[in-house]
Amino acid sequence: MNSLPNFNLVLNPVSLTALPPLALYIHFPWCEKKCPYCDFNSHQIKDSKGNANGFDEQRYINALIADLETELPNIWGRQVHSIFIGGGTPSLLSPAGMDQLLSAIRARINLEPDAEITMEANPGSVEAEKFAAFAKCGINRVSLGIQSFQDEQLKALGRIHNGAEAKRAVQIALDHFKSVNLDLMYGLPNQTIDSAKADIETALSFNTPHLSLYNLTLEPNTYFANFPPKLPSEEVIDAMFDQNLDLLNKAGYQRYEVSAYAKKDQECKHNLNYWRFGDYIGIGAGAHGKISYPNKITRQVRERHPETYMQAMETKGNALIESRDIEAKDLPFEFMLNTLRLSDGVDTNTFSERTGLPLSVISKGLNEACKKGLLDENPSKLKATDQGLRYLNNLQEIFLG
Repeated sequence: MNSLPNFNLVLNPVSLTALPPLALYIHFPWCEKKCPYCDFNSHQIKDSKGNANGFDEQRYINALIADLETELPNIWGRQVHSIFIGGGTPSLLSPAGMDQLLSAIRARINLEPDAEITMEANPGSVEAEKFAAFAKCGINRVSLGIQSFQDEQLKALGRIHNGAEAKRAVQIALDHFKSVNLDLMYGLPNQTIDSAKADIETALSFNTPHLSLYNLTLEPNTYFANFPPKLPSEEVIDAMFDQNLDLLNKAGYQRYEVSAYAKKDQECKHNLNYWRFGDYIGIGAGAHGKISYPNKITRQVRERHPETYMQAMETKGNALIESRDIEAKDLPFEFMLNTLRLSDGVDTNTFSERTGLPLSVISKGLNEACKKGLLDENPSKLKATDQGLRYLNNLQEIFLG
């Protein structure tokens, strides 16, 4: 990396020679219960007494379809390679509603024939017949929010399922879908190294193609942020991580992203597109999108509250609250913020391909990161070292500003 020039350039307007791959994200904003650690845009469908307020499924689907139609002029002629339906708890949709939604999408966009189509689900909303129907609709990958298989930990996390239901949900998912991911957490309230090990070993016993492993963090504007539980010490959390990494490696899972582990060729294509600074349409309440053009890259944000979102689509035909071109000076940080999460990084030439800028604009940051041992010195790769992955925030901040 030291061979790169180190000078400040006046950044010219973005000029892309080719557009990146394109994906579609659909946000479903309702859950049966809001978890105390969750900072995602999700809204409880039950009131404080447990009464179901419900949601107007048809109205929301109509809004989603109309939302997608507003994006068609921006992606004309481009193929969509993956769909991710996140939330919230998208598995609360009825199979008929899911079928209507996916059919409407296929009728409006150029969807790759074997596109990865992922749906998030929580164990408490899993039913065998419903999952079979979702598979017939075209869902071929499910991401289950397990978090833990132990009743004590699940209770501490405010989850609505227990350990037995979690195990049952995994088996049902494996019976019906081509690919299954399990979301797990560690560093949980009062969790020990042994109990963290038990969770990973239970997950490994199902031999799913993909696992996601997250350290519980106290995010702003959550219940846990205001009423923090007692968490393990940093030393114990580090020991949990090292233990988990060893167990996953021995079981044949490769860490391909900071929190993602997969068997050979089983990486999540949709998330890889994010991390490689690809494009994505984002529809639904609070959804974000990124769309590239030959001369600019734009970001979008939609109305966050589901009612406000639906009203905006019904009255204005548009739910955007922000649509802006990313300034050239901000592109290097946005690119590195994503790509440095990947264990293998990206080829160096990907920077210019996806940002339209010369690599020389980040030469100072590259040199600094290499000197600190956070970035691999291979000139053909933009890749974090093991230390860089462990202290990823420090590495990413080098490219800020």
